[in-house]
Amino acid sequence: MMSNHSSVTEFCLLGFPGSQELYHILFAVFFLFYSVTVMGNTVIIVIICVDKHLHSPMYFFLGHLSAMEMLTTSVIVPVILWGLLLPGMQTVSLAACVTQLFLYLALGTTEFALLGAMAVDRYTAVCNPLRYNTIMNSRTCISVVIGSWVFGFLFEIWPVYATFQFTFCKSNVLDHFYCDRGQLLKLSCDDTVFTEFVLFLMAVFIIIGSLTPTIVSYTYIISTILKMPTASGRRKAFSTCASHFTFVVIGYGSCLFLFGKPKQTQAAEYNKIVSLLIYVLTPFLSPFIYTLRNNKVKQALRDGVKSCCQLIKD
Repeated sequence: MMSNHSSVTEFCLLGFPGSQELYHILFAVFFLFYSVTVMGNTVIIVIICVDKHLHSPMYFFLGHLSAMEMLTTSVIVPVILWGLLLPGMQTVSLAACVTQLFLYLALGTTEFALLGAMAVDRYTAVCNPLRYNTIMNSRTCISVVIGSWVFGFLFEIWPVYATFQFTFCKSNVLDHFYCDRGQLLKLSCDDTVFTEFVLFLMAVFIIIGSLTPTIVSYTYIISTILKMPTASGRRKAFSTCASHFTFVVIGYGSCLFLFGKPKQTQAAEYNKIVSLLIYVLTPFLSPFIYTLRNNKVKQALRDGVKSCCQLIKD
């Protein structure tokens, strides 16, 4: 513990309550999820780069989304795994805490921006197919991706700076398994109400700002699909959007529960559960969402396996 009216140089993470046996089980589960997440997203990135049939705007965006999922979970899960291996509280330096907070917020913001761009891409493909290659050319796609990355990392500079301007004098113990902003604000002796409200408005701006083009795009997409004369045409059009739409529902749903509240300092148990959904479960599911519901990706995987088997035989 830190004495009152002093600032901290390190934080202690309480992690998960429970016995050593529970820690071993959780370590095995999270390590499995993390391994599958990294391998799955790496495979998706590789096949998108290698298979010429996937050299299109949709898969270009998907490759960057997979990279973001892998980076985001890598910012959080290794810290969780390390904490499960160590008895008692885990110590994290102030610099490491600042870095972790900035990275997962910046990557999350970048991902929201990219999800909105992917929705517009799907709208263009379904509703303006004849102009699709002209509108979504390589220059446009590269500009959108670079813009998403730059925006995400610049946008989160002030929120992280504002968070660590407070004096953390109540304690240096975070009731979490990573440097959660809500739990950090709980440790401050200063009045954080105004800053929390500004952070809430910024989170709403990001979520609504990327969700609006998604909702508008899918309204037009569904309307266009329903007007198609053949069932096969409707199925083909919907299949190109199903993966993205599924990921949008899961991603936005979980983030709204965590960040879409004026009060950032929710109960620690609530924060932990929702954080696991965002940083462990969603990245784990994303490779399956984009492979099991996408015929082109499945075909590319089959072709890749066949090529590997042929090389082994030769």
